[in-house]
Amino acid sequence: MNETLKGILSAVAPTVATALGGPLAGIATRAIATSILGDEEASIEQVEAAVTKASGPDLVKLKQLELNFKKQLADADIKLESIAADDRASARDRQARMGDWTPSILGGAIVVGFFGVLMYIFQFGMPDKGGELLLIMVGALGAMTTQVCNFYFGSSAGSKSKNAIISDLRKATK
Repeated sequence: MNETLKGILSAVAPTVATALGGPLAGIATRAIATSILGDEEASIEQVEAAVTKASGPDLVKLKQLELNFKKQLADADIKLESIAADDRASARDRQARMGDWTPSILGGAIVVGFFGVLMYIFQFGMPDKGGELLLIMVGALGAMTTQVCNFYFGSSAGSKSKNAIISDLRKATK
């Protein structure tokens, strides 16, 4: 998924954007294709082009798709965070069972690389040539660092869910 598409969907239809990055990618792509293009068989390239060139009415359609998609997920009792958590747990379990150091080494290299590049920029500033590339690298390493932290420490989604449940319980007791 290209960055423009990801940015638009993250702002307008975050649940659909999340689904595109996971096991429900095919369903999300067909939903976008049907919503904007009126063709559920449209290719991913056609969907990307349609979303990146979306007009105001198309963005409204995407927002409506987001609401419908969330309702369908709730109706089907599919929890995207639960799927993601199961995926992380499976990866952690595999690492523990196999004694595989690869994830730890890669995770360490990513975190060290991220902070190393930041320290370089703070110490030497942006280079005259290749500064844009360096910023892209910092963004990519920042995203990977987040994934590494989520792998080892979990995400905050469970905490958000817990807070929502507590809030609902407080309202119910008043």
